[in-house]
Amino acid sequence: MFISQKLDDSQVLSLYLNGDESALNLLINKYRSRVFGFIFSKVRDKDVAEDIFQDAFIKVINTLKKGKYNEEGKFIVWVMTITHNLIMDYFRKQKKQRFLKPTDNFDVFDVLHNGDLNVEQKLVKEQLYNQLKSLIQDLPFEQKRILKMRYYSKMSFKEIADTCEISINTALGRMRYAIINLRKIIEKKGINLT
Repeated sequence: MFISQKLDDSQVLSLYLNGDESALNLLINKYRSRVFGFIFSKVRDKDVAEDIFQDAFIKVINTLKKGKYNEEGKFIVWVMTITHNLIMDYFRKQKKQRFLKPTDNFDVFDVLHNGDLNVEQKLVKEQLYNQLKSLIQDLPFEQKRILKMRYYSKMSFKEIADTCEISINTALGRMRYAIINLRKIIEKKGINLT
């Protein structure tokens, strides 16, 4: 079936969800260079970038087929968030492998951390982290999304602006309001995060 290039992303997704498999190819081709370019700019390895690109769209397809995609935001923002998370997973895995596989240039200081926390400190930190995570859910969608991109995905404000297709000032503003609103929620609920 021929799909018009004039359809917006949600219309193309609707066609895909209603059984037109070729509709998703249109979206993949539309965003291929943008998504791949983003991945490559982070990993600097064509093969790794290709693997992450494929993993991202496999995840997209699986989520769509399970009916778990919600259209709160734009399709490309959702795809870029998935992609960014996969890039972070890749770097975490690389870091672990560096610790587990001794190499010729193995350095004991790679595995020693000055700031290691004791068990009690780790539990307190984890508890605070979980408490904060649940408080973030009370924020408006746009503020919550930018806060997660910034703190959980470690994205720069430029990356956030590009991913959300907004200006850097808008991203900064939403982040500022997210923090202000988070403080209000903490005060309102009388929570002590120290």
